[in-house]
Amino acid sequence: MPHLNVEYSDNLRDLDVDRLLLRLNHALVGSGQFADELDIKSRAAVFSGYRVGIAPGERAFAHARLAILSGRSPEVKRQLSASLLEVLKEAIPARAGLDIQLCVEVLDIERDSYSKIHRPG
Repeated sequence: MPHLNVEYSDNLRDLDVDRLLLRLNHALVGSGQFADELDIKSRAAVFSGYRVGIAPGERAFAHARLAILSGRSPEVKRQLSASLLEVLKEAIPARAGLDIQLCVEVLDIERDSYSKIHRPG
């Protein structure tokens, strides 16, 4: 915990996914909300089959879903969302002829049902 999943459309061809995930992880570490950087797990999935709306024209998206243990205030969740959105905005610049939507959602993981084990190597 936390778990960060980024989904994006394959027409964001210039996206450096490894760099994006590292920058997102840095934003989470910098938030001060997570005790150990080792706890932050991020991953990305690209989609080739997608549709944004119904109008003609090329459209793209990137959606970050952050799942964190329950108990944080709405203000903390807003701050996390805003900082991740800022990273997306910097990593995915506007491109002529391409309508891009960037979004972030923050979800709670129920503490009572979350289990984890760490096996150091």
